[in-house]
Amino acid sequence: MYQLLTDSCCDLPYQTLHDHHVDFVSMHFTIDGVEYEDDLGEDHYDINAFYQQLKQNVMPTTTQVNVGQFVDFFTPYVKAKTPILYIGFSSGLSGTFNSATQARAMLLEKHPDAQIYLVDTLAACAGEGQLVLDAIDKRDAGMPIDELAKWLTDHRLDYRMWFTVDKLDFLYHGGRVSRTSAALGTMLNIKPVMDVDTEGKLRVVRKVRARKRSLIDLANETLKAIQENPQHRVIISTSGDQEAANFIKDRLHEASPQTPLQIGNIGPTIASHTGFGCVAVFSMATEDRQ
Repeated sequence: MYQLLTDSCCDLPYQTLHDHHVDFVSMHFTIDGVEYEDDLGEDHYDINAFYQQLKQNVMPTTTQVNVGQFVDFFTPYVKAKTPILYIGFSSGLSGTFNSATQARAMLLEKHPDAQIYLVDTLAACAGEGQLVLDAIDKRDAGMPIDELAKWLTDHRLDYRMWFTVDKLDFLYHGGRVSRTSAALGTMLNIKPVMDVDTEGKLRVVRKVRARKRSLIDLANETLKAIQENPQHRVIISTSGDQEAANFIKDRLHEASPQTPLQIGNIGPTIASHTGFGCVAVFSMATEDRQ
């Protein structure tokens, strides 16, 4: 048997990973001068209190996982001769995956027979989480580790990710939009409709007027994927706006009642860069995203 590993940017509940024997390495975030571990809601912070701080325009900072942390994370499995498959946060959004790659190289120098597989999901939030959940299913169905690593790599661009934010300030703070665009967008009530491109980078696909219009666009874009793959789960994630998440869920259920739908939280690492009220929808199609 082998061990599935991931990181806290998958934004799956702690209990889900625990119940399915998936270990994860934590990102860290700092807010009001205090550093916290992003532990997927295990016990280190109150996510709703965190969202309220975002709502008040408190802007946290985040820290990627470094090489030493990955060495420490991987080492117990390597020493136990347990093959590992790390399913990681997009290299297009963080240097974390590069740290994992360097840690793998260092460990293989000392343990040349170790089986360490790394998959760059080119995804964020529950988009990464979708790959982890599918990996769990395929592991439990008996797929060997090398075949699973290849399957995830071959199919990672089949996953669809759509985002919108309520305020542009956090995207500006993170360098995703210019100061002028943020100021003008706020004045004109412009909401970006975004996805993740083939390099795993966030991109603005279009700009719409009004929050409701952006939510409708997220639902409509997701419906295109659902029509291709109606039985695959859809995850709707939000940093505090449950009403918006339920609005999208209701629209998707009405159009495709057979599709499994669930709502989850956007964790503090991702939410630190999107602000309060981000809504994201994650699905899977049968053709690669463009």
